[in-house]
Amino acid sequence: MPELVFFSGTMDCGKSTLALQIEHNRSARGLAGVIFTRDDRAGEGKLSSRLGLVTDAVEVEDGRDLYAYLVEHLSQGGRADYVIADEAQFLAPEQIDQLARVVDDLGLDVYAFGITTDFRSKLFPGSQRLVELADRIEVLQVEALCWCGARATHNARTVGGAMVVEGAQVVVGDVNQAAGEIGYEVLCRRHHRRRMTAATARAAALSPDVLPVSSV
Repeated sequence: MPELVFFSGTMDCGKSTLALQIEHNRSARGLAGVIFTRDDRAGEGKLSSRLGLVTDAVEVEDGRDLYAYLVEHLSQGGRADYVIADEAQFLAPEQIDQLARVVDDLGLDVYAFGITTDFRSKLFPGSQRLVELADRIEVLQVEALCWCGARATHNARTVGGAMVVEGAQVVVGDVNQAAGEIGYEVLCRRHHRRRMTAATARAAALSPDVLPVSSV
């Protein structure tokens, strides 16, 4: 039976790499897929991973009906054996409903990839709808790590290395951005709660208020 599968995890845990691997495996066996994405780090109409792999994709704009797109694609002689939706957290809830309809009415497997919560640890609307509708939810097993070495569970937005907790929910950025730029960092829950990033932890360690270690 076709399924709507939601692959979730923090940033930097290999979601896009897995999406590209699924695409490669199926295309190598003669299957044809349609890839949707939105706000990918590589630019419009691209699906990319941090490993340097990239492929073309259909950019999803506000208001685009994904079910209607696929119906038109098929009616014009196009082929679709499966659907991949990367950066699915940025999709509107109604677009997630359309992906579920693709599974139910067109009989296609849909593989959606995205992070569950934003930099404030609040659910993205698209991810929330996927949790509500998905036939199966897969938490990726490639664990991203917090700077302290613990398993990273939260996404933090940073400016100049310092964590921020206010601003628009969607701001495109990436991990390991240059100082002063908007970037993202994955943290364990404890350090997300304390708003302690790798940069602020280093600054605290170098503070003159830290007691010196005695050699006696």
